[in-house]
Amino acid sequence: MSITLSQQAFSDLFQEPAIQSHYPDPTDQLDVVYSYPTLLGQGYWRTIQLRAGLEVMIGDLRLHDLMIILDPEEPQDWLSYHFHFSGDHADGYTAVEGGKFSITGIGLAPQRTSDTLPQQPFLEVIVNMQLETFRAFVQDQNGELPTEVRSLIRPVDQLYYARSETATLAMQRTARQILGCAYRGVAKRLYLEGKALELIGLLVAQETEIHDGDPKFAALKPDVVDRIYQARHLLLQRLENPPSIMELAQLVGLNSRTLKEGFRICFGQPVFSYLRDYRLRQAQQLLENQEIQIAEVASSVGFVNGSHFAEVFRKKFGVTPKRYQMQTKKFL
Repeated sequence: MSITLSQQAFSDLFQEPAIQSHYPDPTDQLDVVYSYPTLLGQGYWRTIQLRAGLEVMIGDLRLHDLMIILDPEEPQDWLSYHFHFSGDHADGYTAVEGGKFSITGIGLAPQRTSDTLPQQPFLEVIVNMQLETFRAFVQDQNGELPTEVRSLIRPVDQLYYARSETATLAMQRTARQILGCAYRGVAKRLYLEGKALELIGLLVAQETEIHDGDPKFAALKPDVVDRIYQARHLLLQRLENPPSIMELAQLVGLNSRTLKEGFRICFGQPVFSYLRDYRLRQAQQLLENQEIQIAEVASSVGFVNGSHFAEVFRKKFGVTPKRYQMQTKKFL
């Protein structure tokens, strides 16, 4: 089962009278915890406004059902860095899971679907920084941006920059320090602002490496990387009837060879190997948390042949889907 909401409807749920909020730090009215709408799941979102144009958010929750949010096409005027401790989430044409991060830049946010898998611990730290705040930190005395960060800031009519990959150990450590902050008052605010800026600094360091010719991206121009991430988004939106390589390449404006080679560079797997593993991870979640038949699970993630589904699932996880479901039920 899934729940589909518009972005506005999702936001409105947090404004309902039944939603409880509290201030974990009584000395700081800009540090607020909002309980998650019970219609959707359990847990909370915590928002800490550190200064004008800079905030940290912490989400710790578990959804009842697959949640799909339909986001409108609109300009985005902030950088958004997401670090995931656990939980699978796809947003626009970036996808994140435990131990990975995503970054979306400034520019046009495409009309897109965000989805979060149900019944799994979902824990993440987000740093949001508005354009003017970012510029104040990085521009030179003439108001010019360094070339290595210009890809992060695009005109409002151009698709924003987006990237997702495994977080470095330094990123993981800093995100965990944000999560574990026990300070209060001014000490808390100074500490968290320092850690938020540290994460953005680590991100800019990576962008500098990419700009200077990191071997992983040296053969790919930023525009090509964007199109490859868009191709992944389109691919995951059509699990039941995925496009061919040729069709996918045409949809994102690349030739098939560039798409195949670039996809392997960006995600470490060929296109359809990546799709297969994504389907199997979704199937695994469904088997763990929903009382549905194996055939329904297979069909819902795009496998037409039940026997083929059972075989590839066994090769991936070491047990058949039926055995996996039975083992999971023992712990419920």
